[in-house]
Amino acid sequence: MTKDESLRQHLLYLLGGGGAHAKFDDVIKGIPPKLRGTKPAGLPHSAWMLLEHMRIAQWDILEFSRNPKHVSPAWPAGHWPKTDAPPTTAAWNKSLAQFRRDLKAMQDLVANPKTDLYARIPWGDGQTILREALLVADHNAYHLGQLLDLRRLLGAWAK
Repeated sequence: MTKDESLRQHLLYLLGGGGAHAKFDDVIKGIPPKLRGTKPAGLPHSAWMLLEHMRIAQWDILEFSRNPKHVSPAWPAGHWPKTDAPPTTAAWNKSLAQFRRDLKAMQDLVANPKTDLYARIPWGDGQTILREALLVADHNAYHLGQLLDLRRLLGAWAK
């Protein structure tokens, strides 16, 4: 195995929630609908807010990585939902599906041997696909930790 192949495997492992990181599907699975918009005492976000923020941020990073015409949403307002709770169960499910699709797209970008992980993204200011993949993994891990704590405080985590 080459160093390039090894790096790609490590990145894919990290993006998938490998090692000490919680896996997205493990943390998100089974959140009762009635708790999706609840903010526990002492925490500023609900499960919906965290899910949507993760989805939007991941989408933004992915699109920046592959689309020279992408324009990021305004920060911070454009990176957070406007409501504490999902408007419908369908909106929750759509957000989950989009998060998974975009994560898979980032994984596919990293896995593609034609992707130069070290090359500067031409429309950026020094970013590389390697940096953006690490940013997605780091951002997701951070907010999944928050989501896990939120579930514990709401009594919705039995593990």
